[in-house]
Amino acid sequence: MTPTSTLSRSGWGLPVVAVGLLGALGAGGWKLHTDLAQPSGALSSQSPLLLAPMIGVIEPCILPGTSAQQPTSLQEKCGQAEGSAAALVEATLKELAPSGIKPQENWELGYTLPVPLLQLFKEQEGEWQIDQPLVDKLARTVRDSERPAVVYLFATHFASHAPLELALASDPSNLAQTREGPMPAGKYYGEPVYYWNIADPQAPVNLRRKEAATAMVNALCALEPRHRRKIRAVTLLGEVHHYFPDFEQGMGFGGPYRVTDYSAVSRAGFRDFLRTRFGTLEALNRAVDGSFASWDAIDPPSKDIRSEPLRHFHEHIDSYAQGVLPVSGWAFRAHRAPGSRAQVLVYRNGELAGRAPVHLSRQDVLQAKPEFGDANTGWRVDLDFRQWQTGLHRLDFYLQEDMRPLVSLGSRQIAVMDRRQATPLEQPMRGSLPHAVTQATSGSGASPQNSAISAWQVHIDSPAPLSSYYYNPLVPLWHAFRAKQVAHYIQAFGKAVVQPSCLRDTPTYTHQIVPFANPGWDAQKFAVEESLAGLKDIRLGVSLYGEASYGDSFGSWYAQRQRLSAAHTGPQAYGVTEFHPLKGLDTNEWRKTLNAHQQRGAAFLSFFMEPRWEGQRVERGHNIFSIDPQNPQFQSTALYRVAQEALKH
Repeated sequence: MTPTSTLSRSGWGLPVVAVGLLGALGAGGWKLHTDLAQPSGALSSQSPLLLAPMIGVIEPCILPGTSAQQPTSLQEKCGQAEGSAAALVEATLKELAPSGIKPQENWELGYTLPVPLLQLFKEQEGEWQIDQPLVDKLARTVRDSERPAVVYLFATHFASHAPLELALASDPSNLAQTREGPMPAGKYYGEPVYYWNIADPQAPVNLRRKEAATAMVNALCALEPRHRRKIRAVTLLGEVHHYFPDFEQGMGFGGPYRVTDYSAVSRAGFRDFLRTRFGTLEALNRAVDGSFASWDAIDPPSKDIRSEPLRHFHEHIDSYAQGVLPVSGWAFRAHRAPGSRAQVLVYRNGELAGRAPVHLSRQDVLQAKPEFGDANTGWRVDLDFRQWQTGLHRLDFYLQEDMRPLVSLGSRQIAVMDRRQATPLEQPMRGSLPHAVTQATSGSGASPQNSAISAWQVHIDSPAPLSSYYYNPLVPLWHAFRAKQVAHYIQAFGKAVVQPSCLRDTPTYTHQIVPFANPGWDAQKFAVEESLAGLKDIRLGVSLYGEASYGDSFGSWYAQRQRLSAAHTGPQAYGVTEFHPLKGLDTNEWRKTLNAHQQRGAAFLSFFMEPRWEGQRVERGHNIFSIDPQNPQFQSTALYRVAQEALKH
């Protein structure tokens, strides 16, 4: 992909899709069911699903001076004193659904209005001030369009190329910190990524975000009530999570373990978190088998015992130190019968330890093996090793497909270490392994021993043979604190901006990433679990790409989440803040996917679209994930045609 304007691409909170190498490990384990279950207590399926494409109207119509590069007729609509982007929104949606939505579909067609918060400032006499005319033009878009809208108050780590960003990034207090200090700007697909501080609410970047969001909300509240009622939802901030170096490739398990936030504010907050949870130092020491003499002696874990000297064991951290071992890989067999089910069984020392369906999205596998024609080849199960005996453990892997014989995929020996790094002793087998035929070669497709398995190609990514694992009981507490930082940041933003305003009764949603949907990611690096579990007065909004958008994994996770939260909050709608299957669907599959979300409780579903005017795509920095008739990437052209077919009378 070629770099383009980040307002149209990463500036809107682009997904960090799986771009890792083959063999990257999974992230975030959870138990899956294999049905698209509607959770008990789900919202009424009679509630229509709002299709709210996020149309790239910002550059051609909103930002100062950009409309001059567009067709004269569009300039007249955007550039006049009381102009807005409403006409461009309508022209784009009319091409998607010229005759409206089929009566039998329980859908509505609206749009998502992205509001890039740091773009709402202009520099004047050395001071940064709200650009009120720009804010008003955004608000007039809601006023002038008769379509229902989702307002996206966007401010995240993806650059929006706002002049203010460079000024903020030059101040270290605005940046998240690894153990080495403030993080310099990174890159994602060639575009800047700023690792903004979410630990300190008083950091200038956070004050500016709130200032801009408040100005936008005030402008919307100045509209007449009939126009405000068009706003069906407000989504907050974009993907909020903790960070790590090498943003494009670093979401997996390889390399030195560097996460945020190790700032002084964050370290002090961690001590307060521990004090609140345990009450006394004695209780903490019992819980973590520690010997801390004072609260001030506690620092977040930051070193790897394998390569660095430690003052004490509680300094150790890596991707596994919280006590979870991800076991993952991929498997593919051509010409499988429709509806066939495959899963991997994992045995530890002769006893069944876990099982994982083969259906997770592995875009990296598809890129390396395009002949598969299918990215849903991944599998992953997370094994909790906190209670395992230290020593050498044997893991055996089997592939089960419907009623076919089990296929042996091989075995691994791994070491669970004690804090003294004593030589691990081999653990005894506790049971008998099942009978199975033998898979010929990992990654190959031919097995002369058994024609029934000759088509399977497989690979075990994790664990590596004789890899070692250390459990540090302080690490899950550090990750729990980091997850609270993420949840608190979103919660406080909504409380400060939306809840005191006229939009307090408008449903407000997060715009969160779901790292567990990518089996190659280490979910602990992101620390979003608490924000996904549920926030007070803020509903769940998630970006779904690949299998998570149309398959079983998100539906099963969401059903489980609903069961856990129903006793406290009751069933609530969720929002799909970004959507792309990353593969072609036919019209029936598209319709089935949207209806599944609607029946499950989705209030709206948003996907990127390029603006279109008088039958032509408007020139701008185009989004590689736009569902657009001129975007060949990720089957987007075909998906646009399918969406048209599903919508038209």
